[in-house]
Amino acid sequence: MASQISVEIRQVSVSASEALIGRHRVTIDRPTAKGGTDAGPMGGELFLAAVGGCFMSNLLAAIVAREAAVSGARVEVVGTVEGSPSRFAAVELHVSADAGDPEMLARLVEVADRGCIMINTLRGTLDLQVLISSPSLTQ
Repeated sequence: MASQISVEIRQVSVSASEALIGRHRVTIDRPTAKGGTDAGPMGGELFLAAVGGCFMSNLLAAIVAREAAVSGARVEVVGTVEGSPSRFAAVELHVSADAGDPEMLARLVEVADRGCIMINTLRGTLDLQVLISSPSLTQ
């Protein structure tokens, strides 16, 4: 059965808009170097945040469901922009966490990868990688 997710975007200034997402509001703008007022992140940054946030919510749910001894989960999302017109050609998620069992962390990352609607949507349309990093690399 299909479902829908909807957000509303409305203009709030010459360069900025506001996303109405359920009960939440997010300002979206351009940096001053690109003619904006830097009142909020750019849409591309929000896109990367959406990918990372979707993955992270699935990872945290997998940790809780399995009562796994994992804490301090972090995801750095790196997008590579190419082409004219510009587009994301690649997205990497660098996952780290404090986990006594690296194999359990790898399984949890796999579960989150399969459960994330953003990753499922993007897979096959751009170079997408989910990598487990050492926690010391991101602290």
